[in-house]
Amino acid sequence: MSTQSAETAVNASVVVRAPVERAFKVFTEEMGSWWPAAHHIIEAELAEMRFEPWPGGRVYDVGVDGSECDWSRVIAYEPPHRVVLAWCIDLNWKPEADPERASEIEVRFRAQGEGVTLVELEHRELQRHGEGWEGLREMFSRPDAWQATLEALAAALAA
Repeated sequence: MSTQSAETAVNASVVVRAPVERAFKVFTEEMGSWWPAAHHIIEAELAEMRFEPWPGGRVYDVGVDGSECDWSRVIAYEPPHRVVLAWCIDLNWKPEADPERASEIEVRFRAQGEGVTLVELEHRELQRHGEGWEGLREMFSRPDAWQATLEALAAALAA
C-alpha cells in the first residue's frame, strides 16, 4: 500500500477463507458474482459486470439492453497479489472521462496461513475528484461502503 496521507485515502480490509489465488480470481474475474447490486451506476437494469484482466482494461457494467457503463480502468494487474484500479466515477455518480480526475483503488492479497487471505483495500487520491471530494472520503469510510463490499467478497468466498 502507499504512504498516501490518510486525509485523502480510505482503507478497508477483510480476512477471507480462501487461498490467495482464489481470492484474487474472485475479486477480479468474478467481480459480478459478489459486488453489491446497489453499487452500480448504469442506467439500465444490470445484466452483468465485466473485468478486463490487464493494464488498461476496463471494469464496466452491461445493461439488459446491451448498454455499457465504464466505471473503472485497470492500472496494475499482478496476479495473485495486487490489482490497482482507477475509480472513474465523478462526484455526481456519473462516469468520469478525465483520467486526471480519477482516484485509485489498490487491493492487495496476503496469505495468512493455509487457505486464509487478508484482503487490503486502499482508495486513495480522492482529492483528484475536485471540490467536494471530502464527501467521498466520508461516504467510503462508512461501514456500508468499502468495508461492506469486502465483506460481500468474503461471503462469496465462504459459500
